[in-house]
Amino acid sequence: MTRLARLRRSIEEFFPERHLYVRSGGEMKGYVLTPRKQMAVAAGVSAAALWMGVSSAAMLVDVLSASSTDREIARTQAKYERWIADRQARLNSAVAELNAGGATNDSLASSMEKRHAALAMLLTDMKSTPGVAEALAPVIGKVLASTDKNPVRRIDRVRASQDQILDAADSFAKSRADRVRLAFRLAGLTPAAYMPRGGSLGGPLIESKDPRALAAVLDVDEGFADRIQHAATDMGEAHALEQAAQSLPLARPTSTTPQSSGFGVRYDPFTSRPAFHSGLDFPGGTMTPIHATAPGVVSFTGLRSGYGQTVEIDHGRGFKTRYAHLASIAVTAGQRVAVGQRLGGMGSTGRSTGTHLHYEVWVNGRAQNPDRFVRAGAYVLKAG
Repeated sequence: MTRLARLRRSIEEFFPERHLYVRSGGEMKGYVLTPRKQMAVAAGVSAAALWMGVSSAAMLVDVLSASSTDREIARTQAKYERWIADRQARLNSAVAELNAGGATNDSLASSMEKRHAALAMLLTDMKSTPGVAEALAPVIGKVLASTDKNPVRRIDRVRASQDQILDAADSFAKSRADRVRLAFRLAGLTPAAYMPRGGSLGGPLIESKDPRALAAVLDVDEGFADRIQHAATDMGEAHALEQAAQSLPLARPTSTTPQSSGFGVRYDPFTSRPAFHSGLDFPGGTMTPIHATAPGVVSFTGLRSGYGQTVEIDHGRGFKTRYAHLASIAVTAGQRVAVGQRLGGMGSTGRSTGTHLHYEVWVNGRAQNPDRFVRAGAYVLKAG
């Protein structure tokens, strides 16, 4: 109540009662302006001033926005006018060359065919992904083997075949990269983790990020250069993924033997109780060859408790493989081995009920299901 009383006194002091006298026609009239009336008038004046301020600001913003939009439209229009003029100049130049005579036509057609062949060689040779040459050879050969003497038809055929080559290369690269990515996912791996860091795949086509620079090097328009860039990038990614797949344990440790016990919980053959089985078993005959499933360095050979005669290989990137129950060992610790190299012969040493290979895959210190890697490896071979 005290605060309300103070507030009321403050308002009365700011808006004291005022008397207004108006003299008209010899008469005097008096008006009383109470604090409440003065507050109402002040509120109305303030609202009107606020509305005028907001309206003025909105009008100013609209004017500035309109001028900025007009400038942007003018710049865009000028850019397209320049682009149209440039295209028209190129078209006029090409028409003039075509109309200059037979020799000029032959020269122009020959130049375009050479440029076409150069582009095909860049896409084929610079990207060493297996199968690219076979995918592009029919399109390239169809153009270069033609004996048509009409220069106009030769030019049209070369231009069309350029698009066909890029379509074939891009489609092949995307399909191959997608299949290898799927193989990685079958193995429980993330494909991006095994690509070159920073996205660098190598090759001048991929390194040239500016389509204008690439267009100048290849003597083609920017749109065609941009398509070349995409195709080269796709082929580079497919090649990098395949190189990464070759360095991972995706091969089979034996070539002919089947699989028996799988990864996970099973009944232990000795205790008849549930127990975790950390690998795959491949039964076979004594001394059946055992092969490395990926390139790497032999990190251990000898007896392991429960595993018997064992070979372990470090493949890098956190990957290790173990080959157990061997009858003989053909490698030594520290030796570098290639994929498919013979490590020893199948046996039944250690905690084993019969001749077989016990095969394990470890990633960053944790046992993984080897069956996923075997299936992924089979898919990669199928994709190839």
